[in-house]
Amino acid sequence: QVQLVESGGGLVQAGGSLRLSCAASGSTFSIGDMGWYRQAPGKQRELVATISSGGSTRYADSVKGRYTISRDNAKNTVYLQMNSLKPEDTAVYYCNAYTATIVRLQYWGQGTQVTVSS
Repeated sequence: QVQLVESGGGLVQAGGSLRLSCAASGSTFSIGDMGWYRQAPGKQRELVATISSGGSTRYADSVKGRYTISRDNAKNTVYLQMNSLKPEDTAVYYCNAYTATIVRLQYWGQGTQVTVSS
């Protein structure tokens, strides 16, 4: 079992920055890819960014150049640095982790609210 706990959300003005953190606990030795997703009211959950255990990253087109995902494997923590925030970035942001096992298991955090005011 893996537990994920996000922190760092809040209210920020357009153009501002926030940094989200997601700390993993439990069977952290099994964690492979990690990532961030978001879900705005009335919309489906969408991928924001992912990072492999080796540090390869992938971003949604809507956040490229503004967001940076990183991870500290020693601390079992993944980060999302969000710059130049826009009102359309407002959503609940969820941390996600896959196990690097033959049968990949997926875990989710409880989510953290990010609100960007115009």
